[in-house]
Amino acid sequence: MSLFYERKDPEEPDAPDSPEKQKKPGEPKNESPFRTGRIHISARQRGMDITALSHLALHLPHGLASTVVVFVLSYIIGIVTGLAWWIPFGCWALSGALVFSRPCERLLARWLLRLRYPAPEEERKLRPIWREVTGRAGVRANAYQLWVEESDRINAFAAAGHIVSVTSRSLATLAPAQLGGVLAHELGHHTRGHTWASLLALWYALPARLTRRLVLRLATRVERPSGNAAILTAVVVGVVVLALATATYGLIFLPLATPYLVAAVSRRAELRADEHAAGLGFAAHLMSVLRAEHDRQESRRVTSNGVMVRLLDSHPDIHTRMHHLQTYLERRR
Repeated sequence: MSLFYERKDPEEPDAPDSPEKQKKPGEPKNESPFRTGRIHISARQRGMDITALSHLALHLPHGLASTVVVFVLSYIIGIVTGLAWWIPFGCWALSGALVFSRPCERLLARWLLRLRYPAPEEERKLRPIWREVTGRAGVRANAYQLWVEESDRINAFAAAGHIVSVTSRSLATLAPAQLGGVLAHELGHHTRGHTWASLLALWYALPARLTRRLVLRLATRVERPSGNAAILTAVVVGVVVLALATATYGLIFLPLATPYLVAAVSRRAELRADEHAAGLGFAAHLMSVLRAEHDRQESRRVTSNGVMVRLLDSHPDIHTRMHHLQTYLERRR
């Protein structure tokens, strides 16, 4: 779950000046976000909102398909090796908890996400701001691992159960209050259950997705049937699909719409994370970061994509996000 949706553009010009250098009239001062006083740690550190539940529900068919795949493989392994089928099947079923362990998350961060530990000077800037953000949220700061991504973009993301990462450019250019808003957004993904729900859905859908790719690859190597055989195959497949659609009230077509529904849920999750940052007092500062990103896109003259492409975007457009934050600020006045 990242702050901004990344679009790769090899011909993109150098990024403009940092947000604090692009300050416009009416924008908040980038004062230090630090406050004094006691920190109250909440008894409930994490939760699950409707977007996290929706994400899990949408991936339930993939999880069921993976269960069938792993069960068949476990049964075959049992026949070949004499091992009880439930041992490999049980190991896979319990492996979801393993991916949230700290050693596995460190491997995920370093080798898959290509993150690094903060340098000493980065740690000195990042750690106090993170403590302030978690203190306002009533969350233990040491419950999460802070990482840095080498990038010339202003961005951040949350992953797995405890990973919070910011880009090196964000650390170098954002003011403390702005960086606090970015971190509060990512903390919202964790405390509302977005990150662990996404990883869990991805992990348990993996066997089904790998099997699908394997079947499609094998299908490309099979010789095409003759004309009559192709017609007969098409008729049989059509009858089977029609029968299944009738029996399931059309639910078998749900996977076709799943990518669009998942993208819609992800967009809603981003707005929820913005709302979390606003609730911690970072609404105006997060808006200044979003406004700077909007100006960067305007300078690049980014053209809007087609409707179908926009429906697959995991992030809402910046205008929508700023509108929701502005509405929140107006309600607080």
